[in-house]
Amino acid sequence: MANCSSNVRRMQGEIQMTDGSLWKNMFFFSIPLMLSQLLQVLFNMADVAVVGKFSSAEALGAVGSTTILVTLFTGFLIGMGSAVNVRVAQHLGARDKGRASASIRTSFVICLVTGCIIMALCLLSARFMLELLGTKDDLVEGAVLYFRIYALGMPALGVFNFGNGVLSANGDTKRPLAYLMIAGILNVLFNLFFVIVCGMAENGVALASIITQYVSAVLILIHMARQEDDYTFRLRDLKNGLDKLERNRILGLGVPAGLQNAIFAVANLFIQGAVNSFDSVMVEGNSAAANFDAIIYNIMAAFYTACSTFMGQNLGAGKQDRVLKSYFIGIVYSFLSGAVLGGALLLFGREFLSLFTNEEAVIVAGLQRTQIMSFSYAFSAFMDCTIAACRGIGRSFAPTIIVIMGSCVFRVVWIYTVFAYFHTIPSLYLLYIFSWLITAVAEIVCFTVNYKKLTAKRMKL
Repeated sequence: MANCSSNVRRMQGEIQMTDGSLWKNMFFFSIPLMLSQLLQVLFNMADVAVVGKFSSAEALGAVGSTTILVTLFTGFLIGMGSAVNVRVAQHLGARDKGRASASIRTSFVICLVTGCIIMALCLLSARFMLELLGTKDDLVEGAVLYFRIYALGMPALGVFNFGNGVLSANGDTKRPLAYLMIAGILNVLFNLFFVIVCGMAENGVALASIITQYVSAVLILIHMARQEDDYTFRLRDLKNGLDKLERNRILGLGVPAGLQNAIFAVANLFIQGAVNSFDSVMVEGNSAAANFDAIIYNIMAAFYTACSTFMGQNLGAGKQDRVLKSYFIGIVYSFLSGAVLGGALLLFGREFLSLFTNEEAVIVAGLQRTQIMSFSYAFSAFMDCTIAACRGIGRSFAPTIIVIMGSCVFRVVWIYTVFAYFHTIPSLYLLYIFSWLITAVAEIVCFTVNYKKLTAKRMKL
């Protein structure tokens, strides 16, 4: 049966994780995943570009002012999706279809409910959170309107990240990419229609985003319902009820992973508050420049997901040598992608920023940020890939605590000390590379200890 299942997956073009070249398979696994994550980022980026080009600088600043909050809540949903990915990958690696099915239906409910809770929180607290950030008075009304409409799409994001986690756990990263490509094209078309034809601004691009988020969620559910495979899921499967063990394991991995992503955004709230201490031109320039962060982080994140997924499947299959090798390959790929893209940003920063604004003063302000960040991105690989590796072997709590202390708390302290003293954009954004390196050291120690414990435990069995 195992050989038959393996042959079917090869015929379908799905990536093999427990056999073959790890270098090759992790790379080809990551490419569609990378493009999928970039398309998710493009939802918000297209909003920023369209309002910046075809509406006003105020609308650009309003949408950009919500970026940290959008990242905070979508980051939590992405973290839940990564837990689904790891848990399902472990069951598929062990060829345990029954546990995989229980994990999938339980994950669906958890991700959907989480998305609904986040939606309600955002609708009720949008103004409070944006005012807490110190959003400029001339931007706050537009920012509140955009964020509340955007929040209506959170349940769809939860469902899509659930489906993406399940499919990628089975080696299929191409279908989520196809569905996001459809949604991404629709998003741009709706953006242009609502802003140019209908004369809308922040509300128009937010409406376009939530429509296309539901499109991608529905498409992935339809695909899973039509399959006769290890990852089949139909809504009627829910009548079998939630599995208590899977619920606890998924929440045990997903909540820390989601909090970890959200905690970065919380720390970034302080950074956004620091940016807001400058004038509106600097805020608008940094809003435009921050879009490149999302591109690079998501390209690198594809390799982190590959790392945890391959480690999870090989751990389930009992192939210990491939578990550790997956970790090292993930670091190499993510570091190189960060270095190459950072270099591209350094060389073409002005051209990139001109995609989002026509105003020279805004471009010059944005360049102050890009010139610092371009040298920093690659070093985040040592921290983030190690966190993904810990998740891949079923450890999520300790890495989250380390992130809170080593990266997030450190950033807040930096803002109130180094930045408070110099009060320049370079002195603000240097905190990233220092926090990444400090946290990476602690995360590597944590992973080494946990991996040795896991190896010793398995040798006794």
